[in-house]
Amino acid sequence: MADDNLPDRFESIVLPEGVKKLRYVPDTRLPNCASFVIEREDHTLANALRAQLLRDRNVLFAAYRVPHPLEHHVILKVQTRRSEYTPLEALCAALVALKNEIHVLEDEFANELQNWAAVRKAGIDAGNAAWRT
Repeated sequence: MADDNLPDRFESIVLPEGVKKLRYVPDTRLPNCASFVIEREDHTLANALRAQLLRDRNVLFAAYRVPHPLEHHVILKVQTRRSEYTPLEALCAALVALKNEIHVLEDEFANELQNWAAVRKAGIDAGNAAWRT
């Protein structure tokens, strides 16, 4: 009975029909500034993007907010240092860099997993040999 008011869990991850994953909203008050509304995402992606954007020397400001826990989107605000490098270009560059970092992390994890399996197998084989003697 206490969970009657809870929204369905799928609502936080399934993109409704007709809703775009990403919306670009230019900021008219600040130069070279825009907000991006990213639907059905949370702190995980938003914080990684913010951190990646702040590594870019051409990005002056990058921050995000989650308007409300029951609203399933984040708002990422980006301001660049010069007009030749737009916030959209900065976001695209950050996405590519983040994707590359994830691929490196996947490769390193796979290698370490193989190393761990080999060491474990060698340890088990050595243990079995000790029992036989």
